[in-house]
Amino acid sequence: MKPVRRGTVLAFDFGTKRIGVAMGEWETGLAHALEIIAEEANAPRFARIGALIAEWRPIELVVGLPLSLEGGEHELTRRCRRFANQLHGRFGLPVHLVDERLSSVEAEARLAEAGVRGERLKALTDSLAAEQILQDYLTRHATTHSD
Repeated sequence: MKPVRRGTVLAFDFGTKRIGVAMGEWETGLAHALEIIAEEANAPRFARIGALIAEWRPIELVVGLPLSLEGGEHELTRRCRRFANQLHGRFGLPVHLVDERLSSVEAEARLAEAGVRGERLKALTDSLAAEQILQDYLTRHATTHSD
C-alpha cells in the first residue's frame, strides 16, 4: 500500500486582471476557494502570493493552463507559463501546470445555480475556478503520487 501524501497545495487561476486562489490538502483530497488577487501589477500580486505561501506553507503549487477547446496554446497560455515559471523562481516550490479548459465555465454555472449574478458572479468565478482546477488535480493524482 502506498503511503498517504501529506501537505497543503495552493492553486492559481491566472488572469491578466485577477488571479483566483484556492487551497487543498492531500490528506482530505478537498480543495477550497480562498480569494481573488485583483492587482494587475506584478509587485503587489507576488507580495500577496508570498503572504499566502507564508500562511499556508504549501508543498507545491498548481497553475491552471488555459488552452483552446482543441488543446492549442494562445497568448494567455504563454503568459500563464511565464507566471508559473516566476512562481517557481521566486518561491522555490514545485509548480504543476494543469489543463483548465472549462473550469471557469463550470465555476460560473455553479455560481449561477446558487443564484449569484452580476459583479458578484465575476468576483467569485476566479477563486471557484482555482478550486475546480485544484480539485481535479488532487483527484487525478491522489493514487499516483507518493512521498
